[in-house]
Formats: sequence, structure tokens, C-alpha cells
Amino acid sequence: MSIVCLKRKSGGIIFLMDKKLKEILSRRPKERISDDKLVPAAVLLPIYYKEGEVNILFTRRTDNVRTHKRQISFPGGAREGDESLLQTALRESQEEIGLAPGKVKILGELDDTVTLVSNYIVSPFVGLIPWPYDFKPDGVETDEIIEAPLPTLLDEESWHHKTEVVAGRKVTAYYYHYRDDVIWGATGRILHQFLDIFVQAVKG
Repeated sequence: MSIVCLKRKSGGIIFLMDKKLKEILSRRPKERISDDKLVPAAVLLPIYYKEGEVNILFTRRTDNVRTHKRQISFPGGAREGDESLLQTALRESQEEIGLAPGKVKILGELDDTVTLVSNYIVSPFVGLIPWPYDFKPDGVETDEIIEAPLPTLLDEESWHHKTEVVAGRKVTAYYYHYRDDVIWGATGRILHQFLDIFVQAVKG
């Protein structure tokens, strides 16, 4: 499904985002992946209002991490112990960027996706967060916070996709260009699905 480019109006896209998104996310079937050879993990896709516009928060990983060094990602990581995947996403967000779990309003889930290098099954959760907020990148896994206005990501000039063969299977890879960075891999796939759902919410 292609993403429709939405033009800015009155300083941004204004609508009851949390209600619309929560409704769409709650009624769509989530695609779950189960594989004992892969590690369960979760991420938070944080969205917020800033000056009348919807933004998405990303992080840049440090050089200290074992995989995906310097890549753009969502806060998250591997599940620990008996915690739920939602607890994983919230715990990791607090550890990596100082976002208190009580400040996150969970709107729903996106489909599971697999990281093709580090062998994680990633469960994404969409959360509405406050702005402004005193984020604190930990410097161990997270180097910096990146704020991306949603209309910029929706611009058809900012992204492209292509089919790649990885481990003998075809996958669709999405590449989003924002400033001097490229958002790709599992993060690109998660972002693409969210933007499709966001467009449904706006058009509905």
C-alpha cells in the first residue's frame, strides 16, 4: 500500500489523534511471529504534538552497542524475565531516554517484525507522550534524540522502497530520508506500517 502525501494545513495535521488511532489499532488483527530461535523484543513508537504538528521520536544508537551501531531506531530492546512485551518497551524507553512509563498513553500495537541481522522478533507499541519533556539519552545505547515532523516523513519525496533478497527470501525494504539520516531496516518497516495507519486515521 502506498502512503498518501498529506499537505500541511493551519500549521499541522490537527485531529483527535489518540481516539482515531486507538480505534484503528484495536480493530485490526495484529500479525504475530513465533519462533523459538529468535529473541522476543519490543519497541515504543512515541508520537507527540509539538506546535500544532504531530511528531515521531527516534533515537540514534551509540557505537557501544553490539549490533546496529549508529542506526536510527525506536527505544526498545530484548524482553527480560517474565515481563510482558509492553513492559519491555516501557522499561527500555525509561532506561534509554528517561521516559517515565506513567507518561506514556498506549494507543495500540503494530505487526511483529524480525530484525534480519540480530535475530529479534520485535513487537512495536504506539504511544502518545508529552511534549515538552526532559529526555535523558543514557549514552550507553542511545546517543541522541531525533524529532521528525510527521508531514515530512509522509512527503513522497522523502522515502522509497525496494525488494531485497535476504537469507533466501524476498523482503520489502523501506528507506526514509530525514535531514542527513536514513531510517531503514526493521525501523523503516515499522514506520511504514504506522504511517499507513496514520493516513487511514486522517482520511477517516
